[in-house]
Amino acid sequence: MHRIVFLLFLICCVTAQAKEVKFCYYYDCATHASVAFSEQRLANVATLLKGVPESASECEAITHEAGILPRFAEEQIRIDPSEDRDSGVDSRMDSTDQSFAATTYLKVLEGRGLLKIHRVKSRVVHGAAKPRWGTRISGICTDQVVAADSRYFPNGHHAVILLLGAWLKGVKPNA
Repeated sequence: MHRIVFLLFLICCVTAQAKEVKFCYYYDCATHASVAFSEQRLANVATLLKGVPESASECEAITHEAGILPRFAEEQIRIDPSEDRDSGVDSRMDSTDQSFAATTYLKVLEGRGLLKIHRVKSRVVHGAAKPRWGTRISGICTDQVVAADSRYFPNGHHAVILLLGAWLKGVKPNA
């Protein structure tokens, strides 16, 4: 009987474990926090990515997933990327923070083997006067390199994925 109780305890502990990641906000990653993703949440994402047959489909799935970390983080810490920089509230996010979040989250998915066709690379920036950061992603079987930019829409909405060369030139998504 004790063994059954112990095994049930172990099962509960294993399934309740969460993946904790570093998250930053308040412009240029001035404030840091830890955000935990439950195994159930990660399993839901795994289900979405499991049946992805080719590069374009995985790229589309990445657009949805890259914008999700800030939304999940909102459940644990108060953040709002749309707040004005001068509002005095320390929950704002700029492209530095957004790209850090997207890169971190996608690396979690990559580390779990959920990205089969793409690899997450370092963050990338364009613009000297007003820098804009994005996440660099490359295809395994192709030379195609893209930038994922989750700053165009509110938290929880999909990121925009553009060819890296176009993104570096400042091309914006069609509205």
